Amino acid sequence: MSEEDPQLDEEVQRVLDAIDTLSATDVPAAERARRLSQLLDEWPSAHSRVRAARQAAMQEMQDGGMSLRKISAETGISFGRVREIIAGVTKREKPKGAPAEQEPS
Repeated sequence: MSEEDPQLDEEVQRVLDAIDTLSATDVPAAERARRLSQLLDEWPSAHSRVRAARQAAMQEMQDGGMSLRKISAETGISFGRVREIIAGVTKREKPKGAPAEQEPS
């Protein structure tokens, strides 16, 4: 198991510890592989739920009168990213098919 990070919230740490437990080498390899595969199969849905819950929490903060800058300060997430999260922007990658940036000549 990984060492606990004193910066992490207790509940977040428990989730990370549970993931580490799934990788424990005292469990037979076939069982570990099965469990980890099951986790990976569920990961996209879990990730979407976590992302939506974060967006809802930030929206609630804004609806309660908090500015984007204050939300940024409270959450430790950049102002620009807070704005994107509240707006529902989930990908920070450039769109597919967008021209590659060229270096200046």
